[in-house]
Amino acid sequence: MPDWTISIRDPQPADEAAWRELWAGYNAFYETVLPEAVTAQTWRRMLDPASPIFGRLAVADDTVTGFSISVLHEGTWVIAPICYLEDLFVAPKFRGQGLGRMLIADLMQHARMNGWSRLYWHTRDSNPARRLYDEFTKADDFVRYKLNLPDKS
Repeated sequence: MPDWTISIRDPQPADEAAWRELWAGYNAFYETVLPEAVTAQTWRRMLDPASPIFGRLAVADDTVTGFSISVLHEGTWVIAPICYLEDLFVAPKFRGQGLGRMLIADLMQHARMNGWSRLYWHTRDSNPARRLYDEFTKADDFVRYKLNLPDKS
């Protein structure tokens, strides 16, 4: 591993350009294009302490190298909040250095400190990152169904 000082921290307004570059790479990986309004709103939510959406950044020295974006929500089978890790991404040139592992471990630490009941995520069956995810927990047998609803705005 290169001789970097690695930290995981909350995003700051000055991180927006670096995050947007990573966000574009993440969306390209998933072969999706989001409207600018969605990207802008995602960033605003990550900075808003009242939002259930929150982000964490992996920083190597002074370079933002990865991120996680999660949603904290209630559940019907538990009393304590549940954390859904919606997005996780590390810049390609920084992969294989343990940053993805550090981002997940950071969320686990937050879950324990804040008394959350569960941390979960899903990914494509073919995602190479499943090797990393399997180090934390094995995939369960649930199948996801998704309905995209028309935008009423």
